[in-house]
Amino acid sequence: MMISRRSLLAAAAAGAALPLAAPGVLRAQTRDLRLGLITPPGHPWNTTAQKIGDVLKEKTGGKLTMTVFHAGQLGNEGAMMQQLQTGALDMAFLQAAEVGNRVPNVAAILAPYVIRSTEAAAKLVRQPIAMQMLEPLPKETGTIGLAWGITTIRVVMSAKEIDGIAGLNGMKLRINTTPAFRDFYSLLGAAPTPIPTPQVFDALANGQVDGLEADLDLCWNQRFDKVSKVLMRMNAVFMPMVALASGRAWQSLSSEDRALITAATKEALEVQIDNTVTDEPKLLKNFEGTDIKIVVPPAADAAPIIAEYDKIWTPKAPILPELRKIGATLG
Repeated sequence: MMISRRSLLAAAAAGAALPLAAPGVLRAQTRDLRLGLITPPGHPWNTTAQKIGDVLKEKTGGKLTMTVFHAGQLGNEGAMMQQLQTGALDMAFLQAAEVGNRVPNVAAILAPYVIRSTEAAAKLVRQPIAMQMLEPLPKETGTIGLAWGITTIRVVMSAKEIDGIAGLNGMKLRINTTPAFRDFYSLLGAAPTPIPTPQVFDALANGQVDGLEADLDLCWNQRFDKVSKVLMRMNAVFMPMVALASGRAWQSLSSEDRALITAATKEALEVQIDNTVTDEPKLLKNFEGTDIKIVVPPAADAAPIIAEYDKIWTPKAPILPELRKIGATLG
C-alpha cells in the first residue's frame, strides 16, 4: 500500500487519525514497539530510548511497551533504515549522517561552523527550521521524524603534536564516513580513513591512523587520551540524531498512541539535550586531569574553509545559507 506524504505529515504533526478499520481495537491490544540504534547500553541515547519505553508502559498500563535493540543488534544504520521502510522496525534513533545521505538538506546540519558550541547545537535543534528539515522524510524515506537529539560538539584526537587546524594537513584521520564530514576534512588536507569504532584505539596505538574525530563522550568512554597527545577543540561540527518512526508502523497505530509516542519521545529528548550541555564541562575536566594537551584553534582560521565548503554543499543542500544565518544568532 502506498503511503502518501500528506497522510504521514498530518499524522506526525498532530497525531491525526489515518484511515484505520478499528482504532479502539488497536488500543485494546498489547503492542511492543521495536526501537533500534547503534550506540551501546549506557550511552545517553540508549538511556533516553529506555525512558521512552518506561513512559509508554506507565501511560498505557502496559498495553504499549518498547524493546530497545542496542549497539547495532539489528544491523548498521542503513539496515535499520530499510527495516523502518518495510515496517519490520517501528522506531530508530539514527544519526543525521544516515538520514542526510538520503535527504541532503538534513546533511546541511552537519556543515562545519554552522554552530560553534554544544550550547548552540542544543539551541539549533530546537529551532523551527530543524523540524522543517524533517518534513520531506515521509516522501523520501517512508519515515517520520519525531524529534532531534544531540551529542557534544566533536573534537580531534591526535597521536602527533599539532597546534591548529593546519596540523590536519596530511593526517590520516579516522572520521565518520558521511560525505558532509569527508568533504570538510578533505578540504583541510586530511586523508579520511574509515575504521570501525571498536578498532580505533588499536589503530591509533599502532600508527594505522594519526588521529580521529568524534564527540567528547566517545573519546572519554574509549579513553582515546591514552593513545593521543593532543585534543583539539575545533568547535566546528556536531552529529545530531533523529528519532524516526516507520511510516508503515505509524499507520497501524491509533491516533491516541501516535500522539503519546510523539510526546514521550520529544520530552525524553529534551532532557537528553539539556543533560548533554550540562555534562560537557565535566567531560572536559576529565581530560584536563590527564597528560593530554588541549588546543583551541582561532575561529578566524575557519573562514576560507567555510567558503570552499559552501561552494560544494549549497547546491546540494539549499537550506544551508539559512541554517548558517540562524546558527550565527545562537552564540
